[in-house]
Amino acid sequence: MDRRTFLKTSVGASAGMMVAGLAQPMRSMAAGGNTWRTFEVMTRVEIIKPSGVTRAWVPMPLLPDTDYHKNLDQSWTGNAASMRVYRDDKYGAGIFYAEWPATEAAPVIEVTTRFSTRDRAVDLSAPRNPAPEDKAVLKKYLSATKFITTDGVVRKTAREITKTASTDVDKARALYEWIVDNTFRDPKVRGCGLGDIKAMLETGNLGGKCADLNALFVGMARAVGIPARDIYGVRVADSTEYKSLGRSGDITKAQHCRAEFYAASHGWVPVDPADVRKLVLEENGGIPLTDPKVQKARAKLFGALEMNWLAYNYAADLKLPNSPGDPLPFFMYPQVETANERRDSLDPDSVRYRLTSKELNS
Repeated sequence: MDRRTFLKTSVGASAGMMVAGLAQPMRSMAAGGNTWRTFEVMTRVEIIKPSGVTRAWVPMPLLPDTDYHKNLDQSWTGNAASMRVYRDDKYGAGIFYAEWPATEAAPVIEVTTRFSTRDRAVDLSAPRNPAPEDKAVLKKYLSATKFITTDGVVRKTAREITKTASTDVDKARALYEWIVDNTFRDPKVRGCGLGDIKAMLETGNLGGKCADLNALFVGMARAVGIPARDIYGVRVADSTEYKSLGRSGDITKAQHCRAEFYAASHGWVPVDPADVRKLVLEENGGIPLTDPKVQKARAKLFGALEMNWLAYNYAADLKLPNSPGDPLPFFMYPQVETANERRDSLDPDSVRYRLTSKELNS
C-alpha cells in the first residue's frame, strides 16, 4: 500500500497542478478567545465492479485558512497508480484525485484529514469595520450558476421580500426569515438536494434539504446585489445544543452545506436557514416552528454557527480534474468514474464509501 502526506497548504495551485506547502504549528486559542477544536476525518472509498480505467475524487478541507478553520495535514493510502491533490482555479477547492489502471479489480483509497475549527459569531448590532474583500471575489459571488440563478422568478421574489429593507444586513435578514417561514425540510429528497432554486420557486414546491434551502438564500441574495455563497462540508461532532444538528463517529451521511453573505459593514456573515427547518422536522421527533428551542436557533443561525463541522469548499459547476464528465453542481460527496461513466455517489451498490470522525486532544 502506498502512503503519502500532504502538509498544510501555504500556497495555491491550479486544478492542473499538485498542491504543496509547509506545515505550521497549531494554535489552541484564537484572537477572539474562542477555543479551537481539532478533528481527524477519514474517508475510505471502494469502487464496486470497476470497468476500464477508474478514477475517484474526494473533497478536501477548505483552502485557504480562515478565522474559523485551519488545515493541519492530510495523508492518504491505497492501491491507486496515481494519487495527488489539486486545487480548483476558480473557487480554490481542494480535490484529492486517485486513478487505477483497468487491470485493478478492487480499487480502494483512504484519505485522512486533520484540521482545527472554532465557533463563528458576527455581532450584527454594530458595524465591525472589517478589511474590505477583494472586488473580484465579490463579483464571483454575485454571479449565477447552473442551478443558482439570479434573474426571472428568483429576482422577482427576492425584490418583493426585500422591498422595505434598506441595508444589506436588513435585506439578508428578510430573505433568511422568509425562507424559514415558507420552506420545509423534505426527508424524501436524495442526499442534500440539487439546489435548483428556479424550479423550486416556479413550481411553488419549497421543500428540500440544505443544498436546496441554503442555495435559495444564496441565489436571492445575489439577485438583490448581495454577494453570497454556499459552503459545502460535513458534520464531524455532536452538537452541544441540538441532537439533530450534529453527528460523530460514522459521518458517512452527515454532509451539510451552509451559507454566508457579505456586507461591507461586517464582512462575511454566516447563516443557516436550512438547519432551522431541520430542527422542526427532526428535533425530538419533530417540533413546531414556534417552539422556544427552534426560536433560539432561528435567532442564532443568522450570524452565528456551531463549528462541529468540516468546511470543504465554495465550488459550484465544478469540473473535476482529468474527468470527461459534466461539471458537478457542487462537490460534497466522493465521486467515482469507471470506463468514462460517472457512478451515482448516493448508491451504495455503485460506490462504497465511509467517513469517520474523531476529536483529537489539542
